[in-house]
Amino acid sequence: MANPFLSIIIPAYNEENRLPATLVQVKDFVQRQQFSTEVLVVENGSQDRTFEAAREFADQTAGFEAIHEEQRGKGLAVRRGMLAAQGEYRFMCDADLSMPIDETLRFLPPALNRFDVAIGSREAPGSRRFNEPFHRHWGGRVINLMIRALALPGLHDTQCGFKCFRAEAAQDLFQHLTLTGWSFDIEVLFIARQRGYVIQEVPISWYFNPESKLSLIQDTFKMWQDVLTIRRNHRLGQYARRG
Repeated sequence: MANPFLSIIIPAYNEENRLPATLVQVKDFVQRQQFSTEVLVVENGSQDRTFEAAREFADQTAGFEAIHEEQRGKGLAVRRGMLAAQGEYRFMCDADLSMPIDETLRFLPPALNRFDVAIGSREAPGSRRFNEPFHRHWGGRVINLMIRALALPGLHDTQCGFKCFRAEAAQDLFQHLTLTGWSFDIEVLFIARQRGYVIQEVPISWYFNPESKLSLIQDTFKMWQDVLTIRRNHRLGQYARRG
């Protein structure tokens, strides 16, 4: 059987309540498309019935698969899904669907061409934010300013949870990922820059979810530490191409 055109990877940690509705929406989206799609739900370290919910849905729905990973970490879950996927394009998708799933088409040909990595942006011209508290928006801007200054100049929204990779880029980049937590986005984009991959920002509509697991102060400090780790890895040549 030929590989699917699109793989959708959904990392899921303690998502028992939100995941079933998300999978219904993803299934509806997939069934309306002319291209072939696989959906991989990667649950890791949950303390609720997230994996059971994913497996029950996958057992009843062709093209869906539930993967269990013992260790926690969003980066670890996305890495597992990206390397297990078979699609020509591999799209990571937050389990809360803060971006409507239909906007996935904006990351794929024919809407988007000549890219290796396409990242959803809440800041690019044409993007829209809904219901986001003032302090969360400006807190995010401060974080991005730090990321641009120290690691990724020119990219205005590295932390949005919706990104698409060509298969070749996904296989290469995620094999070299070392960070397993929230900052994995920064590292994978940094590696992509170092290896000359074409990165495009895609403006999206984004809806704030008050159940977000991100802790602004704690996770910002961890992100700062991780950016310094990325810079150190770069100095040591860890991200360079071999051969």
